[in-house]
Amino acid sequence: MKTVNLAKLRKKVEKSLEAKRYEHTLGVAYTAANLAAVHGVDVEKALIAGMLHDCAKCLGHRKQISICEKNHVILSELEMQKDSALLHAKSGCILAKESYGITDRDILNAICYHTTGRPHMSQLEKIIYIADYMEPGRKRPKKAAEEDPDLLEVRRLAFQDLDGALRKILSDTLRYLAKKGGSVDPMTQETYAYYLEGR
Repeated sequence: MKTVNLAKLRKKVEKSLEAKRYEHTLGVAYTAANLAAVHGVDVEKALIAGMLHDCAKCLGHRKQISICEKNHVILSELEMQKDSALLHAKSGCILAKESYGITDRDILNAICYHTTGRPHMSQLEKIIYIADYMEPGRKRPKKAAEEDPDLLEVRRLAFQDLDGALRKILSDTLRYLAKKGGSVDPMTQETYAYYLEGR
């Protein structure tokens, strides 16, 4: 991996994102770095992937689709929908390469799969997926004064057992989508089925 100037990267990302999204980005980057340190994964790669995981969030839906089409990236029906919360992962992977000069395949995959996961995830991919869910700015309170016990459990598990935290997040995500009648991306279902078997 070629050397990345983290200070310059952070400034460039800050200019491209809204303030709230940038705060989330910092939370993910530093959470990912801590998880990486605990689990023996390259901390710098975790910081870079965390810093760039939402780099395409600043782009409009049509622009993101255009980037993917130009690069022959296959999109699911769910990713093509106007209000998709998934599309920015694949377009972000391309943007990280083209605009930020990232060539490390593990970092690019961590960006690409941070919304759906996938079977056979690397440790870095798991870390970015988990950090995005549990960074300190994420709040899922049942009541204003009460923390969500599921989020607390994920935060506890993440520093002990990445696969356990991953299974918990996937399970909670699928249960939440089923409850609200939301569509589920097939890759998320495949990922859950794969890790449910303890792989």
